[in-house]
Amino acid sequence: MSNMEKQTRMAHAIRFLAMDAVEKAKSGHPGLPMGAADIATVLFTKFMKFDPKAPKWADRDRFVLSAGHGSMLLYSLLHLLGYEDMTMDDLANFRQLGAKTAGHPEYGHASGIETTTGPLGQGIANAVGMAITEKLMAAQFGEDLVDHYTYALAGDGCLMEGISQEAIALAGHLKLNKLILLWDDNNVTIDGAVTVSDSTDQLARFRACNWNTDSIDGHDQDAIATAIEAAQKSDKPTIIACKTVIGFGSPNKAGTSKVHGAPLGEDEIAATREALGWESGPFEVPSDILDAWRIAGLNASHAHKEWQKRLEAADPDQRAEFERRMRGDLPASFDDAMADYKKALAADPKKVATRKASEMALTVINEALPETIGGSADLTGSNNTKTPATVSVTADDFSGRYMNWGIREHVMASAMNGMALHGGVIPYGGTFLVFADYMRGAMRLSALMEQRVIYVLTHDSIGLGEDGPTHQPVETLASLRAIPNMQVFRPADVVETAECWELAIKAQAPSVLALTRQGLAQVRLEYSEENLCGRGAYVLSDCDGDADVSIFASGSEIGIALDAQKTLEAQGVKTRVVSVPCFELFEAQSDNYKKDTLGSAKVNVGIEAALRMGWDRIIGSDGIFIGMPGFGASGPAEELYEHFGITADNVVAQVTQKLKNA
Repeated sequence: MSNMEKQTRMAHAIRFLAMDAVEKAKSGHPGLPMGAADIATVLFTKFMKFDPKAPKWADRDRFVLSAGHGSMLLYSLLHLLGYEDMTMDDLANFRQLGAKTAGHPEYGHASGIETTTGPLGQGIANAVGMAITEKLMAAQFGEDLVDHYTYALAGDGCLMEGISQEAIALAGHLKLNKLILLWDDNNVTIDGAVTVSDSTDQLARFRACNWNTDSIDGHDQDAIATAIEAAQKSDKPTIIACKTVIGFGSPNKAGTSKVHGAPLGEDEIAATREALGWESGPFEVPSDILDAWRIAGLNASHAHKEWQKRLEAADPDQRAEFERRMRGDLPASFDDAMADYKKALAADPKKVATRKASEMALTVINEALPETIGGSADLTGSNNTKTPATVSVTADDFSGRYMNWGIREHVMASAMNGMALHGGVIPYGGTFLVFADYMRGAMRLSALMEQRVIYVLTHDSIGLGEDGPTHQPVETLASLRAIPNMQVFRPADVVETAECWELAIKAQAPSVLALTRQGLAQVRLEYSEENLCGRGAYVLSDCDGDADVSIFASGSEIGIALDAQKTLEAQGVKTRVVSVPCFELFEAQSDNYKKDTLGSAKVNVGIEAALRMGWDRIIGSDGIFIGMPGFGASGPAEELYEHFGITADNVVAQVTQKLKNA
């Protein structure tokens, strides 16, 4: 058998494992794995740097299957290459409950899956984040330790999604030359030919965004190799349009949408076996072809051994710092830095907006943690995300620690996922809270993958004032709190902001910091060694004896709660105030703590300049809620709060009426 024939049969192994798994599951997408098998074979046998025995090796090349519906391509590759936790049984259990071979690749389910993909276009943006981080880490630790490529395989759908434009524009601007995008250019979507919905000249679009472009036959393995070799030498990111036939090899369905998202059927699979000369049965790979794949996996691991020698020869301090960063551990000095900062605030109280309080906390954090990488979607001056330690990254200098994302909220969020997944950095990015809607797809994936990505979302209520209802996020807090694994923080003052930042930095999950435009008085005036925000809710101001009224509030409305408490106490109504900076952390507390914190007052009040949704868990369905009945309005913040009744006087009036009627 010639080498060319062997390489072709290696690609066929992918094709038949994919079609057999989809057929057994009676569900899935066989077309892409069958069409892109030649691309994957060339990439993984001739170019990719990886080690199946050490799948988290820091300097491995990253492969992102942006077209995640073609997941059997990746699962087949991982099994063939010798990843121990991807067995033939796993392939045979494709899409079954509890199997690591989920319908779309899920990060953490198996080694070699670099990110969760499925929502189209996210993988391209993840890859941009990974490529950014490779350059950041190389600038800090040198190319002896950090020198790898990021490859992404995308389909027509990935390129149609709007996030792709944000991603490719940013990648071209930053000259991410070690980013190589392989486009499975098969001209088919679920509805039929691409031309039924799109006529974009994709390569012209990429060229306009400062990318190199190439166009090849995606079934010509020599042409694929030549194109990747050229891309590796580029000073720009590269897209290689690989013209393929979806469902390659299927006599009756290849090239049509019929093979995109449905099993081929037993008869068509039999016909494909005959057409391609594949005599092995379902989930069988000829021993010589499996051996060739396993040898490819072993050969790829040689680079790991050479890199390990360079790591061992590195300066001991540099090596220790690199390994700490890649583990995601924090330096021991971080806790002391935060404690000293909180002590300073207790000694010298500050009245500032929590967006400014965030900047103050970040100034401390960014000095203590060299791994933080900040940024903003063109709102740096409003989000207060830049500090003296964070110099801007440019296309020609990646030694900085601040990303100017441009007006690209969605790619900011998705690229930060890629940065966190790459490892070695802690990304945070800012925009207005209302624009979380532009980032929601990526934010949901942050939570699904449990990645430490921090969203600094300012202008958190009607308190932003004159910009009006388009910018006033009345429903956004509730919608973000509904996302599993997402910590949503709404701090009340400069101390709570510091504590929430500390919790976000330490979390193995994404966090949102919802921050005010308007100034807030410091309400925590005594130093607490314990991070009280870590409880999610805590008694901020208690009363003597059993309370008649418990007022629960978050963020800027804590000041209203304290003013109402003062008035009610003067009237002989025993009132306590509970700060609720994080619903999610409160729910994680013991039943006894939650019971004690909620208390047993006759009247419960919740105050938040947002919708009531979610607050009944705290105040009960019969509790008084002081907040927004619907969308906001344009006007000065003070007038808006008065107009919508979010005032201490209204709290007192409603409490008095309820006590009178009790």
